[in-house]
Amino acid sequence: MLGACGAPTPPSAGAGAPPTAITVGIMPIPDCATIAAAQQKGYFTAEGLRVTTVQVQGGGIALPKLESGELQFAIMNYVAAIQKHSREPGVIKLVTDAYQAAPNAFVLMVPGNSPLKTVSDLRGKRIAVLTLNSVGTLTLEAALKVAGLTKHDVHLSEQPVTEMMNLLERGQIDAAWMTEPFISAYYAQHGGRKLADMMTGQTADLPIAGWATSATFAKNHPSTVLAFQRAMQRAQADVAADRGLIARLLPTYTKIDTDAAASITIGIFPLDLAPSRIQKVADLMLEYDYLADALDVRPILMPPPPIPTTPSASILPPPPASRRHQELTP
Repeated sequence: MLGACGAPTPPSAGAGAPPTAITVGIMPIPDCATIAAAQQKGYFTAEGLRVTTVQVQGGGIALPKLESGELQFAIMNYVAAIQKHSREPGVIKLVTDAYQAAPNAFVLMVPGNSPLKTVSDLRGKRIAVLTLNSVGTLTLEAALKVAGLTKHDVHLSEQPVTEMMNLLERGQIDAAWMTEPFISAYYAQHGGRKLADMMTGQTADLPIAGWATSATFAKNHPSTVLAFQRAMQRAQADVAADRGLIARLLPTYTKIDTDAAASITIGIFPLDLAPSRIQKVADLMLEYDYLADALDVRPILMPPPPIPTTPSASILPPPPASRRHQELTP
């Protein structure tokens, strides 16, 4: 659980009013740095919120917890959210953006001594993803298509990202869809090698995840949702503009150390929840049969209030290619 720094309660929260307790589902990945920033800087406290964080394996795991009220908010990949809305309209709401792809931030990793050289070599191979029918499988399918393969040519399995390195080293899987900090950890600890960047071609700059709540919670607690949005917008602007802040925050909720956190590849932290960007995910899902019909994402979105910072001036660019990235590239 992450701790929040104290900050004055704004007048809107009411003098002496007890803080509103919420539980937020997070994952040990860079996407969730905004939660850590909001806690460290006291933004939640300033909005009258007392936040407890719990780890979830993915959006599919978080969805029933949001519906039951066990979680009030959770990190949610857009594929899972859009699929949920297509099957059960009006159940989930996305309240603020979290993360967008950048080169080498999401890759397919193999052991250093693997005979696999390209995606074309994956026919018949065992590939681990965090969750099935999610952003991992969708982007993998796009890469397989370019290589002349489909998902039916490989064997997919759900595995915790924390276990993927061990499974690769024991030979129980042949490749794993990974994000940071696990990409860097596998390279450093076992000499793992990148087989392919999962965010190129039609998946380049793909919106990855946002912060979700249930439609019921949003309807019954609009002031809490608004308070969460305001705090997250302030924190998102901070992490978007300062890569050093992300490096300092990652060790507080992941097992990565400060030195490693300073060198990993970081994606983009958008400051809006623009339908035009999120629609790209739904359109890609339609192409790969994740949806039966075209879907408009606008009913799922509850855009946060605007902040003074201009998004185009605050999105953190990818850092210069490091020696590690050069070595990871085939």
